[in-house]
Amino acid sequence: MLQKTSHFMRQANFIDGAWVNADSGQTIDVVNPASGQTIGTVPKAGTAETRRAIEAAEAAFHSWKKTSADHRAKLLRKLHDAIMDNQDALAELLVMEQGKSFAEAKGEVGMSAAYILWYAEEGRRVYGDVVPSPWADRRILVTKEPVGVIGAITPWNFPSSMLARKLGPALASGCTAVAKPASQTPYSGLAWGVLCEEVGFPKGVVNIVTGAASEIGDELCQNPLVRKITFTGSTEVGKTLIEKTAGTVKKVSMELGGNAPFLVFDDADIDRAVEGAIAAKYRNSGQTCVCTNRFFVQAGVYEAFVEKLSAAAERLKVGPGLEEGTQQGPLIDEKAVEKVEELIADATSKGGKLAAGGSRHALGGTFFQPTVISNATPDMRFMKEEIFGPVAPVFRFETEEEAVKLANDTVFGLACYFYTGDLGRAFRVMEGLKYGLVGVNEGIITTVEAPFGGLKESGLGKEGGHQGIEDYLDTKYVCIGGLGL
Repeated sequence: MLQKTSHFMRQANFIDGAWVNADSGQTIDVVNPASGQTIGTVPKAGTAETRRAIEAAEAAFHSWKKTSADHRAKLLRKLHDAIMDNQDALAELLVMEQGKSFAEAKGEVGMSAAYILWYAEEGRRVYGDVVPSPWADRRILVTKEPVGVIGAITPWNFPSSMLARKLGPALASGCTAVAKPASQTPYSGLAWGVLCEEVGFPKGVVNIVTGAASEIGDELCQNPLVRKITFTGSTEVGKTLIEKTAGTVKKVSMELGGNAPFLVFDDADIDRAVEGAIAAKYRNSGQTCVCTNRFFVQAGVYEAFVEKLSAAAERLKVGPGLEEGTQQGPLIDEKAVEKVEELIADATSKGGKLAAGGSRHALGGTFFQPTVISNATPDMRFMKEEIFGPVAPVFRFETEEEAVKLANDTVFGLACYFYTGDLGRAFRVMEGLKYGLVGVNEGIITTVEAPFGGLKESGLGKEGGHQGIEDYLDTKYVCIGGLGL
């Protein structure tokens, strides 16, 4: 391991500006999914440590909220620069614990820095209002203030950028934070503690706790000092967190599961659609919430699309993330592989045909072949279930109305994609799809400048864009009377 990378790989929690172990002394092993080898341990913290982190964040909030937006922006710009100065080291650390290719990891770290820079600027644009008063001798002001301590719970698939999307707006608005990274990928989360410490954030402003998800999550949800929970993960866990925050009526932002459809119409540029499909399906080995889950292809181009997609999938280089040229790394763990195998078995038992892949890769471990299944039908499990693996089921449709209806036939509403050469169809379909993110003739659409977030059971709130800072702010109305005007 590079010396710079080991500098960021902290095997302790960051609470109130100090690096500490769990009270119990217990630890959790962190495993490299490409090799199956343990690369280190992190503390198995619980309720007591989380409470101390929350109390540290609350103490820090009283002075941090009084700093100027300009001061916070300057610190965030320093944080952005520190991330970019160490982009390769942070990317290598990410690959070691998560498995994605180095190129993807480097892109994720760059995206993390971009979110920090974006919110460094957005924090300076938290405007209030002066409202025309109905009373001659009174004035009405509307101001925005930071909500307070926020709890951030992040997933293993994007362990750096998902935290950036939460810490960026929180710190820019004047909030303080307690973050709980996923146990499979804690080092990319703990690295934020190293970075924040080095660029000069005051102690207690950022705290990072690893360990028992239920204990840490319960304390974050139920402690009245925490005023907002922001979570990225499964819909099932998100619903539990919403229930648990009800007792203290916290703000919540939930970026939950997806079931992304990818529609290809007869009039689409098929080569462009295949290129977009590869990016939208196999990025991070299919382990993203905005990954395509269901391909719907119009009958006239169905065979051509399946043939070209299968050929492109088979060309993908599967291997360890740090190996040069790798495009698809391993799945996160054995459980993920078993889920993919179950879904493939279900599909083939119901008439699905393997057009590419379909089984574990020759590399062994949790590596899996990029897979394409043709003749997919709505009675197959992946019509309703999130795959979270490198499997592309391709359904056939006849009419535009049928395609939109199939695409919307899910409780989820995060991302969707479609390809067409017809401008009228582009608007009809865009307006007909019930999703928070829509890609028209594009397979990768996430950017810091735009709001990211789902509809229906895919979540609440937005991350990114100018909208992303709003959930970290309280709106206050002030009526000033007795002015004698």
